[in-house]
Amino acid sequence: MSGLEFEEFYAAYFQPLTIQLYAYTGDLAAAQDVVQEAFCRALSRWRRVSTLDEPGAWVRHVAWNLATSQWRRARLAARFARGHREEHAPSPGPERVALAAALAKLPAPQRRAVILYYLADLPVSEIAAQEGAPEGTVKSWLHRGRVALAAELTETEKGAHRD
Repeated sequence: MSGLEFEEFYAAYFQPLTIQLYAYTGDLAAAQDVVQEAFCRALSRWRRVSTLDEPGAWVRHVAWNLATSQWRRARLAARFARGHREEHAPSPGPERVALAAALAKLPAPQRRAVILYYLADLPVSEIAAQEGAPEGTVKSWLHRGRVALAAELTETEKGAHRD
């Protein structure tokens, strides 16, 4: 079969192998993926694979091994997930929603500075280094951000009392 061109080989074997792997995996997309990967591996080794008595058997073997490996990884992931309790976090309260909305209205540098300073507890010097800005600029961003947040949150609170 050494004279067989790869394109002809691919055309002859792709569909039958995909059908076999679909029957094995129960997932057409997964079957197509592993067969495609097996053909990619065959192409990269085509000089050697094309000289085999049954290049189709080589590709089929690789595809089945890939599918089995995916199945094992999925089974391991499912076992891991079962062993870990799913914790449900409560929905954010109105204050958190208002804060997130107010933060979103700040210009990006002010928002980053406020978040890094108040939520990540970074000192001004580290924020300045991370942002590539002088410390005075970071202090200015923090001041402006606090003023804007206070105004926005006060306005939100007044609106909530009107309803």
